[in-house]
Amino acid sequence: MKKYSLNFVMVVSALFLLSLAQFGVISNYIQAVFMYVGINIIMATSLNLVNGNMGEFTCGHAAFMCVGAYVASILSVLFFGKTLGDPLLPPDMAFLAFPIIILLGGAFASVVSILVAVPAFKTRDDYLAIITIAVNYMVISAIENMDFVGGSRGFQGMKSTVWAMKDTLNGPWMLFWVITFMVFTIWVIRRFITSTYGKGVNAICQDETAAEIMSVNTNKIKLVNFMISAGLAGCAGGLFAHVVGYVNPQSFNILKSTEAMVMVYLGGMGSLSGAIISAVVFTFLMEVLRSQSLMDFLLAPATFVFPEWEPSAGVIKWVMIPLLLVLIMQFRPEGIMGNKELSDVFPKLKKFYTFK
Repeated sequence: MKKYSLNFVMVVSALFLLSLAQFGVISNYIQAVFMYVGINIIMATSLNLVNGNMGEFTCGHAAFMCVGAYVASILSVLFFGKTLGDPLLPPDMAFLAFPIIILLGGAFASVVSILVAVPAFKTRDDYLAIITIAVNYMVISAIENMDFVGGSRGFQGMKSTVWAMKDTLNGPWMLFWVITFMVFTIWVIRRFITSTYGKGVNAICQDETAAEIMSVNTNKIKLVNFMISAGLAGCAGGLFAHVVGYVNPQSFNILKSTEAMVMVYLGGMGSLSGAIISAVVFTFLMEVLRSQSLMDFLLAPATFVFPEWEPSAGVIKWVMIPLLLVLIMQFRPEGIMGNKELSDVFPKLKKFYTFK
């Protein structure tokens, strides 16, 4: 029974957090922070599949998050909102429809990822990075010119699905679904990287030519890996859209992709545990940096030299994130965990779970 104790602890922890939210012990702000942690874990672990496990270098992961966010938002409004006409489904169907909506957003993002996967068959390193940046801009520009989803103004109305669930049975439903999809993502990725396909992914990372000589179908494995990674990012986008209640194409620009890359490199390339830890650290760090008193303290030298400089929250964020990346590359380029898992660092943890 020991090998299932980790699952038991996870379930109890999730139920405890949901109970605190249900009875108002934790505020809406704290709930939102936990939801952003879950979404960032999905983003970091999904990008780690490509940049870490497969050894490729993609810079446009937010494009798939954007696709998932918009597809899920449109389906939500069609089924339960009134922005695009009368709702197609009754409110009490929201419980069943919501996970399907998120998964459909992820599925559509997987299809779009073929734009990256096919060129990736023959390109690597800097060339692949350029392609993924181009795809990121292509997706954003395309959505900005679609008036039926608001264009550059953005799109809203997806909160109608959340309200439909709360009207049927009051509770912290978005927190519940974020936790559910976070656990689902970790389970899918862990099962994938320990499967035959996952071993092929690691072989490509070590030496693609040698993998081909050993009969590994590298093109097929790249395609599957890219599609799984993009699909999970699309699910993160759908959850993000419903948590915020509003999406704008510029919310998923190259800066959003940079956030995902920082989390991957902070945690360690190819480490699922590292990606999870770094997503938690990164999210809470960004929230801590919102403190005005802390910012005044950190920026005191700069404001002394430039007394009229009053940086906004966005400027502060994009000073600290690149600085964090520079510090990682300078002092610990392998990240927090390197390419190891928690069970490698603490072998006694292996007896508490199994992934067979």
